[in-house]
Amino acid sequence: MCGIIGIASNKPVSINIINSLKKLEYRGYDSAGLATLTNKNINEKKCIGRVEELEKILFKTPREGNIGIGHVRWATHGVPNIVNAHPHSTDQVSVVHNGIIENSDELKKELENKGLKFKSQTDTEVITLLISEALKEHDPLNSVFKTLKKLKGSFALGILFKNFSDIIIGARRGSPLAVGYSKDENYLGSDSYALKSMTNKISYLDDGDVCVISKDEVKFYDVSLKKINKKTHILSEDENIADKGEYKNFMSKEIFEQPITAKNCVNEYIDSLKKDINIYNFPIEPTNINKIVLIGCGTAYHSCLVAKYWLEELTTIDIEIDIASEFRYRKLKFNQKNLYIFLSQSGETADTAAALDICKKNKVKTCSIVNVVESTIARNSDWVLPIHAGPEIGVASTKAFIGQLLVLFILSLKLAKIRGDINKNVYEDNIKNLIKIPEAIEESLKSENNIQLVAKEFLNAKGSMFLGRGSSFPIALEGALKLKELSYLHAEGYPAGEMKHGPLALIEEGLPVIVIAPKDKYFEKTLSNMQEVIARGGKIIFITDNKKMIANDNIRFGLRVPFLNNILSPILLTAPLQLLAYHVALLKNCDIDKPRNLAKSVTVE
Repeated sequence: MCGIIGIASNKPVSINIINSLKKLEYRGYDSAGLATLTNKNINEKKCIGRVEELEKILFKTPREGNIGIGHVRWATHGVPNIVNAHPHSTDQVSVVHNGIIENSDELKKELENKGLKFKSQTDTEVITLLISEALKEHDPLNSVFKTLKKLKGSFALGILFKNFSDIIIGARRGSPLAVGYSKDENYLGSDSYALKSMTNKISYLDDGDVCVISKDEVKFYDVSLKKINKKTHILSEDENIADKGEYKNFMSKEIFEQPITAKNCVNEYIDSLKKDINIYNFPIEPTNINKIVLIGCGTAYHSCLVAKYWLEELTTIDIEIDIASEFRYRKLKFNQKNLYIFLSQSGETADTAAALDICKKNKVKTCSIVNVVESTIARNSDWVLPIHAGPEIGVASTKAFIGQLLVLFILSLKLAKIRGDINKNVYEDNIKNLIKIPEAIEESLKSENNIQLVAKEFLNAKGSMFLGRGSSFPIALEGALKLKELSYLHAEGYPAGEMKHGPLALIEEGLPVIVIAPKDKYFEKTLSNMQEVIARGGKIIFITDNKKMIANDNIRFGLRVPFLNNILSPILLTAPLQLLAYHVALLKNCDIDKPRNLAKSVTVE
């Protein structure tokens, strides 16, 4: 989970590298660095922490150079420090790397036996030394290919050469890598977002591809060193500019953007005049679908969990869900009548992409629900359903989660209609309620003042519990995840009915327990589970869409969200939990947009 930028130009590149690295900080922020070439010398600058620290160093000792590479790091091998920060350089080569080299220990021993010395704890330095050794007998391109053959694992690489001062070589296996084009300037980047401020013309490397970039041209080669051509994509202009505006941080902006992004998503898929859903070109005829398998990681997995309830409620299709990192290692029984749906905000999540690749190799039909239509997962799927959430910069996903839920519900409805699993009135009533969703989300966000009071209850707590039944259970999991991600407090999401089978032992006097209880068929049962918590001293925060808010002296705080219908309640119950995590983290002075140990685009296994 690191960010890479490379620029070959006819003018100094350091400032543009810094600006691009700032856009890539969501991919890693343990350390940062850059290397430029001047008079056939590799000029390297590195720092611990954020790109702004690197910018200060560069300002004090500016470096010229019309070609250079940069990196932001999320540590895998070695603690965050200047020695382990990228680039990793010898007197001949400088390398930036995203991914993990699985056989680095073995290769390191081989190199040490040759008398070579290592400065860092990283797996990346192995690559640098291997290329340097190969350069004694080969040109840069063949040196890179010789090195790649020895590497096991995933990587995206940007490589600079002391004695070949007009080229950057990029290579990809597993981790994403893109090339951008402009007049008298070409670029290498770990994703299109970092390049978008400089160009809207992009090509993507496939696994095994290598590129050679100069200021005037870009050459591509496949795994057999055969020269190939690449399609150029023209990136669309985003209406939602990745800027905090008047907000303190990106997360608060993205939470309060949700009425707008939800409206964008609904408008893309709903024809309000015809009272129909505009989803076509299914990779499998819906009436022939035997099973749907939903696959994701983290927040995206929670979306899958909610969708399982919806699809089972609305359709007669058999539904299975899986965590991508587990799916890829199971002994799977693929079926040509199954539809495999992959969820990823970035579209670059390594485990999800690997699970998709397994499905492709087994020639089954795939669908991706993503926020980035130019991403690897989107490009490799048979069918893509974008969530239309716009750029999401905060590491903890908010508006993308709501977007995933909306698309999953819309897809569930469409499948139910085509298959004849629901009648016309139910179908059209749900469409009417979908159109009301943006306004209802806006209303639910008005609970912020009360939530700021609730947040104070968590400051001295050892942890917390989130409880829900039915489709509220995945929302409890998501609420607990958000609190963990942002505030570093222990939080556990649990099915309310399962409390008595173990977690009840954790309840003690004053422990905050968030009870998520929409007015559905589980409501009375959830109240009974809540009483079990109250009897043991738990401090209840009760969130419901019940218009008649229950009165109970044992409820510390009660929060109500709008009611549309029972099936859509997960979407509206989500916003208060996002705000709760946000305000607890704010009170604790945590870095809200960049939580410790986490990165936005998880491109390592």
